[in-house]
Amino acid sequence: MTPPRARTWGRVGRTPVVRARSRGTGRLSMVGMCCFKPGSRSRLIYGLREYRGRKDEPKGFGWRDFCRLLTRAHIQLGGPIVLVWDNVRLHLTFGMREFIDRNSDWLTVFQLPTYAPDLNPQEGIWSLVKREIGNLAAAELTQISRAVKRRLKRIQYRPELVDGCLAATGLLLEG
Repeated sequence: MTPPRARTWGRVGRTPVVRARSRGTGRLSMVGMCCFKPGSRSRLIYGLREYRGRKDEPKGFGWRDFCRLLTRAHIQLGGPIVLVWDNVRLHLTFGMREFIDRNSDWLTVFQLPTYAPDLNPQEGIWSLVKREIGNLAAAELTQISRAVKRRLKRIQYRPELVDGCLAATGLLLEG
């Protein structure tokens, strides 16, 4: 919960200072998919998880969570999915590969090169989310969660932003 550094404004000659408690143990993890289909509006499907440091509470997303997200996307989109994703370790686990093999009738996966955030439109989405909450000085994790959810909802209802993230990668959709 250490506040991110961001630019702000203040009176001339007076540096703006925001006091923040440094005792935060919380963490907010995000997972998401930008969904594109020629002739249809772009979609954003995401999930959030709060971690408060409690015993037996997962810190982030596991491969099973990715499987559930993909299943949810398949149901919402109502058709086959061609998934292009980066080489995060969780994407390469045995359980994930097994899930992909079991669902090969509706799921096709292509891996991006090892370090290629410039080819991943989802990185543009995360950048948009972080840009708005950059000056947020939250006292608790719930405030951060609410701000992130609000921003993600706004992006969901503005498909041109999702399209812009694809355009920024230089990748093209072919029907």
